[in-house]
Amino acid sequence: MNEKVTELLHLFDEKQFQYDLISWYKNEQRNLPWRENQDPYRIWVSEIMLQQTRVDTVIPYFERFISKFPTIEALANAEESDVLKAWEGLGYYSRARNLQSAVREVADTYNSVVPNNPKEIAKLKGVGPYTAGAILSIAYNIPEPAVDGNVMRVLSRILGIWEDIAKPSSRKTFEEVTRHIISEEDPSSFNQGMMELGAIICTPKSPSCLLCPVQNHCRAFKEGSQEELPIKSKKKAPRPVPIAVVVLKDLRGKYLIRKRPDKGLLASLWEFPNVELTEGGLKEDQLRKHIKEEYDCDVAIENEIAAFDHVFSHLKWQLTVYIGTIQGTVKSEENVRLVNKDELEEFAFPVAHQKIVATIEVNE
Repeated sequence: MNEKVTELLHLFDEKQFQYDLISWYKNEQRNLPWRENQDPYRIWVSEIMLQQTRVDTVIPYFERFISKFPTIEALANAEESDVLKAWEGLGYYSRARNLQSAVREVADTYNSVVPNNPKEIAKLKGVGPYTAGAILSIAYNIPEPAVDGNVMRVLSRILGIWEDIAKPSSRKTFEEVTRHIISEEDPSSFNQGMMELGAIICTPKSPSCLLCPVQNHCRAFKEGSQEELPIKSKKKAPRPVPIAVVVLKDLRGKYLIRKRPDKGLLASLWEFPNVELTEGGLKEDQLRKHIKEEYDCDVAIENEIAAFDHVFSHLKWQLTVYIGTIQGTVKSEENVRLVNKDELEEFAFPVAHQKIVATIEVNE
């Protein structure tokens, strides 16, 4: 134990903390579908889905995903397009691709059994220290730390850790602390208890300290500093990107859509024709030029039907959406389709373009 961790845990009653946390968790835990059993595959899927996504949003996606891909073999053998369609709306689609890639490795290398060894599981694509710790502790009851933002917030307050949780060096402090205070007898309930505490009691704003089962252990509560912790530096504001989109129909009433490249942002998802705008030109003119270059056809752009922003962690798309008509024929390519309105639901669109599909419904 290094000097910093020794100081943080000085006079901290680890055994009583474990007892208070685990007792509370076993009595008060929420009824969540991935807690029905300790199947490592289900736990793995849930942890990947829960990254940067709220629990209440994840529940229906998890249930549909597990219904469609109930086993490692089912997901390993699935078409990527079907996996992306099942993930549609959750965002951060690289999570789905990495999950399927790692599941295929488990099927091929480990006979479809999720590894219970920290070194082996950490080699899987998309499985970082938190996900590895969650699977190992919850599914296999191995005392490994599972430290995410929620857990760092809880520990910041309980132990009075005044370190910026956005810094990678701070995460190492929290992981080492957790290694020393995790229950050896029931690491599954301990880690889930920490997650649950951060989700429903020790929330980012206005924590429910009077309901907290480990209030007696909390230094921030004793000092009245719970609203000041954790320390977290602000992220850079996302860069604005103005984009013009056009919903194009041909004379048969079919819609033009294209598949995004296999690499990069929103890889392999489908979208309506669009162009990133440059300063000094009319949006409609830039759209027409782009359509001519990209699809080798002329178009009549009619009226604007929507304008909205869609925010990523690093970008903010500022979308203006038009409708238009294709004049002539579209260059035939594998990543370009003309589809009926009813067929649109068969393709996986990113959230921004799902909103455009919904706008079409309203405008027709």
